[in-house]
Amino acid sequence: MSTLAPTPPPSWISDLTTPPPTRPKNTSIPDPPGYTAPSNTKKGSGAKDKNARKPPSQEDTDQLKIKKAWEVAFAPMKQLPMNAIGIYMTPNTLQIFSITLLYMLFKTPLVSIFSLNSTFARFVTPRTSSQFLLIKAAYVATNLLALALGIYKVNKMGLLPTTRSDWLAWEGGREWDLVAERRGL
Repeated sequence: MSTLAPTPPPSWISDLTTPPPTRPKNTSIPDPPGYTAPSNTKKGSGAKDKNARKPPSQEDTDQLKIKKAWEVAFAPMKQLPMNAIGIYMTPNTLQIFSITLLYMLFKTPLVSIFSLNSTFARFVTPRTSSQFLLIKAAYVATNLLALALGIYKVNKMGLLPTTRSDWLAWEGGREWDLVAERRGL
């Protein structure tokens, strides 16, 4: 039985184990935006990095938190087209798909509205707490729009009592004697 010589590893393995080639210092191609070349200076040399990022100020952090809070407030609005397509695609009869869709259309906005303060707790700071009333109102309004889609679907399914025939059990019967008197019988 002859022994086979081991096959050499593929070229990509050797490419990953060797460091990338160094770039010549004098090149006509600039670095892409946002790329910083690794420096060969040691950390203990005392040289400061001229491209070092300064820490953000408190005002910058507050503005960023407000911007992110607005994004969270309008996030339910992004689900409305998908829910509208789901309403269109499910039948207007009582089936598992329509019941599941209705459950989702009612549960998600109600849970979101009841957990309003915990949703925005990570964004509120003492300096920005007064600005969050409008943000929270927008969040509640977008969730109410999603809830309105659920109410619309329930109405289309005929489960909301909106016609006179839905309330017949509470209507009194006709008095036939009065009707006969009016007609002259």
